[in-house]
Amino acid sequence: MTEIVSVEWLAERMKENSRDTVIVDVRFQLTDDEAGRKEYLAGHIPTAVYLDLDKDLSGKAAKHGGNHPLPDMETFTAKISHIGIDNDTTVVVYGKDNDMFAGRLWWLLQYVGLEKVYLLEGGYDEWVRKGYDISTDIPRLEAATFNPAIQENEAVDIEYVKEKLDDKSAILIDSRGKDRYLGKTEPLYAKAGHIPGAKNYFWKKVLDDEGKWKNEADLKEHFNDLPHDKEIIVSCGSGVSATPNVLALKAAGFENVKLYPGSFSDWISYEENEVEKKEE
Repeated sequence: MTEIVSVEWLAERMKENSRDTVIVDVRFQLTDDEAGRKEYLAGHIPTAVYLDLDKDLSGKAAKHGGNHPLPDMETFTAKISHIGIDNDTTVVVYGKDNDMFAGRLWWLLQYVGLEKVYLLEGGYDEWVRKGYDISTDIPRLEAATFNPAIQENEAVDIEYVKEKLDDKSAILIDSRGKDRYLGKTEPLYAKAGHIPGAKNYFWKKVLDDEGKWKNEADLKEHFNDLPHDKEIIVSCGSGVSATPNVLALKAAGFENVKLYPGSFSDWISYEENEVEKKEE
């Protein structure tokens, strides 16, 4: 997968003191919104800057739009410019192992038009396991200018999802775990279940038994039941854990893949919307 780079690759690039590379730490915990920043301050990959899921990679939650709506793009562009990203920058994103938060930033950077953005295989944990240096230094930032080219066809809203479900012209995927999809458990939201018509593809199944990204052939096998001639809309709880599935689907050769950022948390914010609890 061309979007995934190894810790060895990153270490060699850092030896070259490449000024056109920015490393971003996005560790986060949904149950403790300060945990990721604390982990970063306690130790991170040298020169890495920290971006927070709630403060930097999401907008403010409102009545509708989901628990992690997309950030205002002008604000997001200003933030990534501030940490030194321009249109020619190579960005390497990592979280704790191969988690979903790195996928969120990968997707956002692709969405605003950055071409060279990669995920670090194994994340911070793999970097430490391989014995590379860590740092507690906060890097000095050199601002750059990023000029966005928003890929508007990469994201869809609830009305678009409803239209596509009604005319059956797209397939909707729910990326959450099976028990949440079936409504057997729901730790975050007032309603349990899934959007009627959604098929379940748990995002962690794009990883192998060792927690590493599956290769292209294995991803094609994983998504084998999905037709390539239909649009695929990917959802989850709030548009975060869906992003690894977006990356994996594209790596498996699916070309018409879109993210529903609001996802289930947006869907249930409308009282009239029904939810389903059976396998589809």
